[in-house]
Amino acid sequence: MTIIDLFEVLVNMALYIKKDPDFFSQQVLEANRFYLDAHFRKNHALKVVCGGRERCKPNYRIDRPSFPFYSIEFVARGKGTVTLNNTEYDLYTGRIFSYGPGIAHVMSSEADDPLVKYFVDFIGSDAPKMLSKFALAPGRVVQVSSPEVILQIFEDLIKNGQADSRYSLLLCKAILEQLILKIAETSIVENSRTSAAFCTYQSIRDVIQKNYMNLRSLEQIAEECNIDSAYLCRLFKRFDKRSPYQYLMRLKMNFAAQRLLLPNSSVKEIAFELGFSDPFHFSRVFKRILGISPSTFKSLR
Repeated sequence: MTIIDLFEVLVNMALYIKKDPDFFSQQVLEANRFYLDAHFRKNHALKVVCGGRERCKPNYRIDRPSFPFYSIEFVARGKGTVTLNNTEYDLYTGRIFSYGPGIAHVMSSEADDPLVKYFVDFIGSDAPKMLSKFALAPGRVVQVSSPEVILQIFEDLIKNGQADSRYSLLLCKAILEQLILKIAETSIVENSRTSAAFCTYQSIRDVIQKNYMNLRSLEQIAEECNIDSAYLCRLFKRFDKRSPYQYLMRLKMNFAAQRLLLPNSSVKEIAFELGFSDPFHFSRVFKRILGISPSTFKSLR
């Protein structure tokens, strides 16, 4: 019996008795996972076995000499380290790494800022070729410029993996391919200067996310972040497809859309709540970003 055969047995036993497979880490505070049929056939070019999200314990540590599946892991929050083939890398928001058969790996989480990470395990003859083609060969670590985009793809993967429909395997395969392509599209070449600039960019995004209700302009964002507005724009041009003001407006309009779906919501009140002195200006921005007017959106409720 090969190691892949053994893992197939573990997965299928887990499905039968409704338990997580033994290779899922128990060193987590919270997990949202799925697992599919792990049987491999020669006609399987690419097949998702399992995946999910894990909030690690402060003492989280995984030490494996190899792994039977190909795996991609993504750090959503927290800090830690990963050692791949005796080379250690720091882990933080936006870091992605891969491993697979024959790749020794050690993962650990910082005690005061534990990792929250996503993962997907998969098999198939196309798996190593696809990973290598898109610069994510097993043992590689990359940084992405848009972590929230990768997070949403992983969440979609989990949702479809847990759906247990006749199309779950095909949908998860398609989402895995999308994930690999999006990682390739948003990955950035790192050096010490790039890492420092990206950390600054990520800190600015966090500030905007926490304070978007009260922020109204590029100048306010720069002042809140204690940074020059020109440098702020350069960072977003380098690591994002939107300007900082466009990112701010997207957050505001997402909030507005949620509020508009509530009973007795008022376009005028929402506009003032988001810092717009003119409801007509708010409506124009809403339509530019979401494609329809607030009143039309509200009627869809």
